[in-house]
Amino acid sequence: MKPTLIIGGGVIGLFSAYFLQKEGIEVQVIDQGDMLVNCSTGNAGMIVPSHIIPLAAPGMISKGISWMFSSKSPFYIHPRVDAKLIKWCYQFYKAANPTHVQRSVPILKNLSLLSKALYQEFRDEHPESAIGLQEKGLMMIYQTEAVEKEEIEFARLANANGLQADVLNADDIRTFEPNLEVKARGAVRFPGDAHLDPGKLYGFLKSYLEDKGVKFLPNTKVMGFEKKGEKVNAAITDAGKIDVDKVILCGGSWSGELASLLGFNLPMMGGKGYSFLQENKPEIKQSSILTEMKVAVSPYGRQIRFGGTMEIAGTNQKINLNRVKGIFEAINRYYPDFEAKFPQETEIWKGLRPCSPDGLPYIGFAPGYSNLLVNSGHSMMGISLAPASGKIISELHQQKDTALELKGFEVDRYM
Repeated sequence: MKPTLIIGGGVIGLFSAYFLQKEGIEVQVIDQGDMLVNCSTGNAGMIVPSHIIPLAAPGMISKGISWMFSSKSPFYIHPRVDAKLIKWCYQFYKAANPTHVQRSVPILKNLSLLSKALYQEFRDEHPESAIGLQEKGLMMIYQTEAVEKEEIEFARLANANGLQADVLNADDIRTFEPNLEVKARGAVRFPGDAHLDPGKLYGFLKSYLEDKGVKFLPNTKVMGFEKKGEKVNAAITDAGKIDVDKVILCGGSWSGELASLLGFNLPMMGGKGYSFLQENKPEIKQSSILTEMKVAVSPYGRQIRFGGTMEIAGTNQKINLNRVKGIFEAINRYYPDFEAKFPQETEIWKGLRPCSPDGLPYIGFAPGYSNLLVNSGHSMMGISLAPASGKIISELHQQKDTALELKGFEVDRYM
């Protein structure tokens, strides 16, 4: 019996494997990295049904142009002569319009709510996992009048779409952060959001799948494929050939390159983000986003993770310390009492979030193939959307009705 081969061992690939093995499918997971530290292990770990607006939104164009002139800004595209980047930017520009946002809101909301429900099931099924799921909501903290208007408008949109959003003043914030001053005009709080420890989740998932017989092939690069008609028969790797029954492409920021080997177009850019852990002193209790600087704050008791930036960098993984400084400087701008210490370079996590031009993931069958599926392009929402995406991929794999309508996530939308 030939296995289903999942190409990409991030959290999207592991949740795809998780739901497939529940169906009794033989699964192998291959990854070009060591599967120890990757884009899935050091992010903010946020589960955010509140994030119903895709990255490609009208305001991102004007903000992106102004942010281009600051090496510490939250969103940055390094200008370079690169045909792939130029095409991606043009597609991003075309997608950043109100009609696209309006279409995206319900489908992102439904995918996110399914994912949160699956996380709750996962926690109940695996209490020994200790993934640190904290259902304490998310605060969007703001300091300026302009961003206050944006966040309150977004709160109205969320409430209109059935997601609770509470507008807080500075005094209200103290209820959620009693241990230190928060320098803010106010905040919007989404009580339905949650966060977890992504490293613990990833480690548990990998160990669990190994115990269930899933085979892992780290440090193994896919070089090409054997194809016949509408089927992929084998993957050619730098360690030999793997005969396959089906293939699921979960290659993150490298998915576009893999799609090229398979003969179809899958626009993708790596959006580099950074994070670092600190001693949580004085203790910050509430998971938050510092909105002007787009910095994510994820507390885990004695430790806390600060992360952010979206640096469109292709697959370049070098650390840009100016980007990290932008995150670090935001800490005391919002939490003046917090005892922040700039991290050593070895303490800085970096990861490439796979970004489609329209900010929506690709989920479904690849064009022209009957045994090749794609599950990639989740941008900053990988942890948040992984369980739902993995479940849907397993349903498609088994030719079952999917839990959700997939219109908007089509793999061939840029063909």
